[in-house]
Amino acid sequence: MKKHHFILVSAILFFAFASSLAQSKSNTNLDEAKQAIAESNAIYFTSFVKNDPSIFIARYAEDACIMPPDSQPLCGPNAASDFFKIAYDQILLRNGSFTTTAVYGDGKEFVTEEGRWFSYDANNNLMDDGKFLVLWKKTPKGWKMFRDSFSSNRPKIN
Repeated sequence: MKKHHFILVSAILFFAFASSLAQSKSNTNLDEAKQAIAESNAIYFTSFVKNDPSIFIARYAEDACIMPPDSQPLCGPNAASDFFKIAYDQILLRNGSFTTTAVYGDGKEFVTEEGRWFSYDANNNLMDDGKFLVLWKKTPKGWKMFRDSFSSNRPKIN
């Protein structure tokens, strides 16, 4: 009986230890993703300040889709450059900020970021604000935006 008890206790301890290691690895993966998101978000709007689309484009995966409100999604390798041109030339976006409110997932392949955004014109006047969901993808080049969906908090005026 003592031998069975010892084996049972050993098995329980082994599984508890293995579960702890898996949880620790998952937390490490998620922490890595959160850090990469924060670093990307910190320089995202620099692209508009400097009129440098390469900074903006580098935030996105090559197979990304940007899904702005009231228009068709922009998908594929030219999505980020096409969206930058619209935002800079037509919307006259010149700066902005993101506030991440939550990051969901295990950090292995995909995570979802939820947050708020603010956009500013050349005179640093608030143009718009809203909320977003971004599905981030771990790529060979690091964490990149894979699906970017956002909408304004302001009512649409017809």
